[in-house]
Formats: sequence, C-alpha cells, structure tokens
Amino acid sequence: MTAFLDACRAAIGAAHILTDPADMAAYLTDQRRRHTGAALAVIKPGTSEEVAAIVRLCALHRVPVVPQGGNTGLVLGSVPDTSGAAVVLSLTRLNRIRSIDVINDTLVAEAGCILKNIQEAASAADRLFPLSLASEGSCTIGGNLSSNAGGTAVLRYGNARELCLGLEVVTAAGDLWDGLRGLRKDNTGYDLRDLFIGAEGTLGIITAAVLKLHPRPRAQLTALAALRSPAAALGLLAMARQECGDTLTGFELMSDLCLQMVHRHFPALRAPFAQAYPQYVLLEVSDGESSEHATQLLEGLMDAALKAGLAEDAVVAASLAQSANLWQLREHISAAQAAEGKNIKHDIAVPISRIGEFIDTTGRLLEQAFPGCRLVTFGHLGDGNLHYNVAAPAGMTDHAFLARQAEVNRVVHDSVHSFGGAISAEHGLGALKREEILRYKSPVEMALQRSIKQALDPLNLMNPGKLI
Repeated sequence: MTAFLDACRAAIGAAHILTDPADMAAYLTDQRRRHTGAALAVIKPGTSEEVAAIVRLCALHRVPVVPQGGNTGLVLGSVPDTSGAAVVLSLTRLNRIRSIDVINDTLVAEAGCILKNIQEAASAADRLFPLSLASEGSCTIGGNLSSNAGGTAVLRYGNARELCLGLEVVTAAGDLWDGLRGLRKDNTGYDLRDLFIGAEGTLGIITAAVLKLHPRPRAQLTALAALRSPAAALGLLAMARQECGDTLTGFELMSDLCLQMVHRHFPALRAPFAQAYPQYVLLEVSDGESSEHATQLLEGLMDAALKAGLAEDAVVAASLAQSANLWQLREHISAAQAAEGKNIKHDIAVPISRIGEFIDTTGRLLEQAFPGCRLVTFGHLGDGNLHYNVAAPAGMTDHAFLARQAEVNRVVHDSVHSFGGAISAEHGLGALKREEILRYKSPVEMALQRSIKQALDPLNLMNPGKLI
C-alpha cells in the first residue's frame, strides 16, 4: 500500500497521515477500552475537498474507510477491526463553524466541530442549539448525526435528525454532495439527508451540516422528585406534560442504585432528601417568559404531584447553581458505574406507556437467570429511552460476569422486542449489535437496508462490518 499512502500524502500533506503505532493508538481503541483495532493509517483531512480526495483514492485502491469524530461511541462504530486493512479517517480538523443565520435560525458547522463549541456559538448569537449529551465536551456533530444522537432534551426538541436541515456529504465514490439547504420545506424528491443521518458512516461521510437553532429560554429550572416506582414516574410525566406543555424539556428517570453509586464514588453528590426512595425523576423546564414564571410552574407541578401521591418528596432548585448540582447527580451515573466495575450496557427504547411494566418484567427475568445481579436503570423517560445496565452480583468477578454477556443481552433484548421496542435507541448498532439486530428485524427490512447499502457503496468500503 505504499503507492496509496504516497498518494494520500500528496493530496493533503504528509503531516496529516499517521502511520506510527504510537501516533495512531488513540484512534484505534474504543471509548470503553474493550476493543483495540488496527489500521493502515490514520488520515486527517482538513477540508471537505480533502475528504473527497482521500475517499477517491480509497475507492481506487480498494481501501476500507472508518470515519471517526470524537471517538466517544459505545458500540464499536468508530474504530476499525483487527485486520489492519482499513484507514481511520479522522474528521477533527474539519472544526469550523461556517456561518450563523439568526433570521433563519440556522448554523452551518463542519463535522469535526465539538458539540459544546456549537452550543456556545449559538449562545453567543442569543440562540439555543439544544442537543445535549454527557460527552458534549468531546463528541463531534458529525458523529452525533451519524448515530442520530438523542440526549436529555429530546422530549422537547427531538433527536439529532430533527435538529438538522441539510448536509454536505462525501459519497463512497468520492463525490461531494452539497445539500446544505436551510429549508424547513423541501418536497423535491427523496430525502437524502435522512439516509445519511443515523447511517453510522456506512453510506458516506458527513462533512458539514445545517443545524436548526431555537430561541434561547429566559429561564431554565430543575426539580428532583422522589418516587416509589416507575409507574408513579409515568403518572408524573403525564401530569408534567399537562401542566407544563412545551416548557417541559427534560424528564430523566434514575433508580436509587444509580444515586447510591454516584454518592459512593463522588461523596459530595447526594440526593437532597432525608431518606432514600426507590426511584427519582429529574425534571427541567425551559421558560420563554421569566424565571419567576418557571418557578411558579415547577413548584405548582411538584405540589400537585405530592398531593396526588405520585411523588413522595420533591425539591425545586432555587438557582442555576442548584440546578447544576441536581444535574450532576444524573451526569455522574456513567462515571460512577465505571468506577464500580464492569457492567453490561443496554441502550433500549420501549413505548413510554410500557416502561414501568418493562422494568418490572425484565428485572424478574434477569433475577431468575442471574441471581443477585444489580440493575442500574436510568435514562430519558420522556422519550422512552432507557440505559438499562446490568452489574455483576456481589462477589462475582467482572471477568466471570462479562463472559455471560451474550446471555444477559438475550434476556434483555428479547424482552425489549416483546414490548415492541428497539435494542438501540441513541447509540446505534456499530459492530457490537450488528449480528444481534438480525434476530429482531424482519428479512424484508434487512433486504431493503442492504439494497440501499449496495446502491450507495457497491464496493463496501464505507465503515464495513458496522450496522449492516
């Protein structure tokens, strides 16, 4: 492959072609450090045109391409396999915000822009880009779109798909498609944008996007409610929607075990209640009127929930600092889990109305199959997305528990399917769930997806071995 690498160096400069193992190491291991692949090179183009030039060379030399943004994914979607045949195409140098249109409420960002930087650019223009994730300080918008990321504000603003109006994409043939149209209405053919969003880089490479902005709320306020069950949380959700309407931005469910782990590993963080409760819900409202109105709305909701017996206790943040402290409880769950030991993660979706029943039923099935296992259940109750993680029983080693991962997955995923759900809600399938999905998708659906892949990437060079 000397000729191929020499051509890549000529196209974008030798400094941006990494072949030394030490230089490539950070790009080859997944975020959870459970898989390390191999690559022919890590290639770092700086413009969309350079991405297109590299992809054309890959097509000419039949070299597979693994697109990568912040490498924060959890399903092995942005790292190569162990063959060493592919190149990793890092998009981190495509990090420019090209324009902001405050009248059209749009922002054009390149794929390598860090999500936090986009949020800050929108805020500087007195606008809101509402996509918000725990990894927002390191994930990139290209990866967010490629996995159709969700986050904590989906309830009001939708997934990444709903926040994108147009794309710029390098196709598998190395052509550059300019679909950067900031239109809310465009009924002129197939929606190519939606093909590439959520495709995990298997159809082409997103290089830029037109993102939808929103008015910046005048106030954001948070409350934490203590509950006796997931069923009570669903009752509170229905009440919150009725009372708060579109101001309800976030509705996050957390089990007591989650908060126990957070407090154990981050002692300064604890729920502000005198006793523990089985479940907690973190609510956020974003008000376009005033902080006083937001406070009145949220306090009224919590008072009504207590009187109705849906909440056992509740606290409403009195300031932005207190709101931030409450959110810290939610945002530290993943870190606390990592400190606790290895666990088997599931990013699942079920119809919102059936979440309580799903948690109870699946918990019983897991206890029967794996006595003493611990369920670390949290997530975005308002949109039906749970991070349903299973930790080892006390006394069992991580190694012994992870050896049974396929068995645990089967119990959880079969239960999800029986409830009419999906085994991936916002993380994607990557390589981790590529074979698993065949158990739950119909042959007709899989054939349709394969036909799209064959049409757009006939050489199977775009992130092979992922998704499909």
